[in-house]
Amino acid sequence: MNQVCYRTFSHAKPWSIEAYQSVGGYQVWRSILAGNIERKEIIETVKASGLRGRGGAGFPSGVKWGFVNPDSPGPKYLVCNSDEGEPGTSKDRWILEKNPHQLLEGMLIAMYAMGLDMGYNYLRGEFALGYERCENALKEAKKAKLIGVPMLGKKTSLVVHHVLGAGSYIVGEETAMLESLEGKRAMPRFKPPFPAVSGLYGQPTIINNTETLASVPPIMEKGASWFKAMGTEQSGGTKIYSVSGHVQKPGVFEIPLSETFASLLARAGGLHPGRTLKAVIPGGTSMKIVPGEKMMKAVMSYEGIQAVGSAVGSGGMIIMDDSTCMVQALLWVMHFYRHESCGQCTPCREGTGWVYRTVKQIFDGQGQISDLDRLYDIAKKIEGRTICAFGEAVSWPVTSFLDHFRDEFEQYIHKHQVAEKIA
Repeated sequence: MNQVCYRTFSHAKPWSIEAYQSVGGYQVWRSILAGNIERKEIIETVKASGLRGRGGAGFPSGVKWGFVNPDSPGPKYLVCNSDEGEPGTSKDRWILEKNPHQLLEGMLIAMYAMGLDMGYNYLRGEFALGYERCENALKEAKKAKLIGVPMLGKKTSLVVHHVLGAGSYIVGEETAMLESLEGKRAMPRFKPPFPAVSGLYGQPTIINNTETLASVPPIMEKGASWFKAMGTEQSGGTKIYSVSGHVQKPGVFEIPLSETFASLLARAGGLHPGRTLKAVIPGGTSMKIVPGEKMMKAVMSYEGIQAVGSAVGSGGMIIMDDSTCMVQALLWVMHFYRHESCGQCTPCREGTGWVYRTVKQIFDGQGQISDLDRLYDIAKKIEGRTICAFGEAVSWPVTSFLDHFRDEFEQYIHKHQVAEKIA
């Protein structure tokens, strides 16, 4: 298969500029520096490739790039969202640590295409090695005069900075990240205005995910058709999935978006002997859970996962076999979200606590059947009533667990009620 983001991994030091240039790295950027590629050509190529945002929303990248007016006055910014905090996800970490030059070239191409002046790569606070590798890649690129030199007759050059966060989940929300970059507490902003109009420091800003930007250099090098052909009509190219849970070979896999879930499961070694597939969370814990039988029929594209009732999300795939207790699984998911709410919106601030305590009460054997309706009702009242998508991240796991596995929750409650009576 044609690798997109992992193409340097066969080298002893895949993070070095030597490894990256040996597989064609910086060819596109050198061509741009030579004046051979126009801005409009880049944006149109990205549009034609079918590249969609790899951070969760899946918005068409080329369309997003067209939102910025390159001739508008004042500075304009690119922000690379490398704050990978979604549980079950570790794809961006590997790009940062193993292939930082491809990400850097992708940022430079994107900045040139949109007429942006400065780029920030915001890394998750725990990614110390990734930060070090990205900083070293920047130094190597400057030494090779690929960045930091006047380009195309301009008196100024593009500038890239790496910023290490403080380990907050909510800062992965794009406007919360802008707040953090400005030195404020990471709390999501109201939209509109959208970042493309008023973002970092009130100036036009485009925020893209790490994997999205790292996909740009090979798209420009090999063409939109090459990339699109590896996916489906609505989902171009490859996607990186982090597969964890009850599989024999958990890992990070880059696959064509036309591939089936069954094929991806086989790549991860399949289930352990004697076990059957119970459920799958396809795109990180904020996405809806899908019953195993239904998931086995899915294609790993954006529309394919949507067809089985969930979403690609961050690509953090969690596999659950028949040994999984769904009550306990939901408890741990809610424990995380209760802890990570920024507290700005009342539905999140109060609702996450209510949800967690209710699930904990059920898990501890103190639940009533009526608690399930109450739990579902609270979750639905959080969804769509918050500034950012954190409300959905709390609501969707709860409602989908109960939609598909309510009978297990009921049996769990009945079992403990009977045990209490006997005692």
